[in-house]
Amino acid sequence: MRLKSFRLLGDPARVRLLLLLEREELSVAELQEILARGQSQISTHLSQLKQAGLIEDRRTGKNIFYRLKPAAGGEGKVIVQLMNVLRQAATDLPEAEQDFASLKLVIGKRREKMRNYFDSLAGKFGREYLPGRSWEGLAEVLLRLMPPMVIADLGAGEGTFSQLLALRAKQVIAIDNSEKMVGFGGKLARTHRLRNLEYRLGDLESVPIADGAVDVAFFSQSLHHAIHPEKAVEEAFRIVKPGGRIAILDLLRHQFEEAREMYADVWLGFTELELRKFLKKSGFRNVQTAIVHREAEPPHFATVSALGDKAA
Repeated sequence: MRLKSFRLLGDPARVRLLLLLEREELSVAELQEILARGQSQISTHLSQLKQAGLIEDRRTGKNIFYRLKPAAGGEGKVIVQLMNVLRQAATDLPEAEQDFASLKLVIGKRREKMRNYFDSLAGKFGREYLPGRSWEGLAEVLLRLMPPMVIADLGAGEGTFSQLLALRAKQVIAIDNSEKMVGFGGKLARTHRLRNLEYRLGDLESVPIADGAVDVAFFSQSLHHAIHPEKAVEEAFRIVKPGGRIAILDLLRHQFEEAREMYADVWLGFTELELRKFLKKSGFRNVQTAIVHREAEPPHFATVSALGDKAA
């Protein structure tokens, strides 16, 4: 890394950007909100930091997200050392503490957007269209879940699938971050006298289930709503018993950008390679993926499955 790269950090704004992008992948609009700076100014800083090899970007549809470049090789070691210095220097930046507080608010708004969307859907599933929800896809996994077991339905919504599983499972724990959705699902469970079905309010990245408590952790069209899907998979690994499994049904990567507004999607699906990476990095083995369904109507959403085992 050249001396020119370090000269860039003479501007406190670029230092603040690096400290933020070390903590979270952010868009220009989110950085504008945090730093209270104009779009052109922030874009210029980002371009300079990218040219210096300090950050990288990821395009998803119309949006571009920026993050600190991962530490790899000799250049990565320099970035690690540089960030150690910048974190210490942050005490001399009065704006830094406020930046981190604003970052929490921005991340909170991301979650709130999803929560509001699903609050509005409580009691409507089955009557309104939801991309990727197909009986063909669900059946692919249901065949593998026949023995009585403890199952965590992560991102369960009102729990249509949870209720089906409860007819056979020893226990089903349905997790959702919408209080209204959890309330609606719990009412349905009581109405149908499913005493082995429990709804809990919680986030995919911080699941309110004890370590090693379930036989199967299941995501049904919910992982693309996680801000950090890899962390959600890590949580699944934590709560699964040794010898247990993870099962994922989600959208295959697509380019239907409108899904972000229509369905509050954070991610436009995942490739099989991405899902394999999430599972293997978390510790799951014997990972299998497959495309299990394609919709005939535009935008032709496809459903991908991913399965993995936790060592006994």
